[in-house]
Amino acid sequence: MIKLTGPLVLSNLFEFQDASRREADKSVIVDISGVPYMDSAGLGAVISIFASCQRTNRGFAITGVSPRIKTLFQVTHCDGLLPCFETIAAADTAISQ
Repeated sequence: MIKLTGPLVLSNLFEFQDASRREADKSVIVDISGVPYMDSAGLGAVISIFASCQRTNRGFAITGVSPRIKTLFQVTHCDGLLPCFETIAAADTAISQ
């Protein structure tokens, strides 16, 4: 699991990408409950990790989506693409099946 805190923006998304690469052999749950804001670069990084998981047949889930980020997902039509869950336990159950 990767737990993010603070805005996910261009200036810090490389740390997020590095953390996701360390998870390269297993499913990835990204907890963004501590992320108040995400810009387009941050969203692109999330989508890139999701695509990587898809290519390598690994599970992927996002938890802790704030109303602001939920709106971002809706406006960009990513809400139907990215698997979002209310809790870490729900995400873990979904990707373990």
